Amino acid sequence: MARTREFDIDAAVLAAMEAFRRTGYEGTSMRDLAEATGLGSGSIYAAFGSKEGLYLAALDLYRQRYAVPLIDLLRSGNDARQVIREVFVGSVDEIVKDGSRRACLIVAAAMERAGQDGRVAARLRSTTQTLELALFDVIAEGQVRGQIPADRSAADLAGFLVAALQGLRVMGAINPDRAALMRSAEVALTCLD
Repeated sequence: MARTREFDIDAAVLAAMEAFRRTGYEGTSMRDLAEATGLGSGSIYAAFGSKEGLYLAALDLYRQRYAVPLIDLLRSGNDARQVIREVFVGSVDEIVKDGSRRACLIVAAAMERAGQDGRVAARLRSTTQTLELALFDVIAEGQVRGQIPADRSAADLAGFLVAALQGLRVMGAINPDRAALMRSAEVALTCLD
C-alpha cells in the first residue's frame, strides 16, 4: 500500500525557493534542498519528480508571491503615474528590506536556466509578459485620461519599465542601497513625463 505524503508541500516549496534564491539552481544540491526543506531526497523526488520539478514549483511560487501583487496593484484602477511609482517604490523596498542580497528568482533563472530549459523560459516569458501587459494597460488608460503624455507608444513605455524594474533587481543584488536604487527608479519614471 502506498504511503501518503506527510509534509506541507507549500512549506517545502517556499524553503526550496529561498535556497534557490541564495545559491541558484546549479549551486543548490539535492542535499541542500533536503536540508532546507527538512525532507529526504526520496520525498522530494516523489513529490516533485526531480530537482528541476521542485525548481519549477519554486518559480511558480515566486511569481505568486512577488509578481502577482505588483500586477494586482497596477490593475487597481488608481491614478496611472501614482500606481506605477508605487510599483517601483514597492520593488525597491522589497529589494532592500532585509539586506540579505537574495537574488530575484526571475532574473536569476533568466541568466542561469532560461537558455537551456524551455519550461523555465516559458514561465519567465509568461510572468514578464503579464507584468508588461498590466503596465501597458495602465499607461494606455493614463494617456486617455491625460495623466501621461500620449506622444510615446504605451507598449514601448511598458517594455522599458519592465526592463528598468529588472535592472533595479540586478543592481540591488550587487548593492542594496535604497537611496541609490530610488534615484535610478526616479530617472526611469521620467519616461512618463
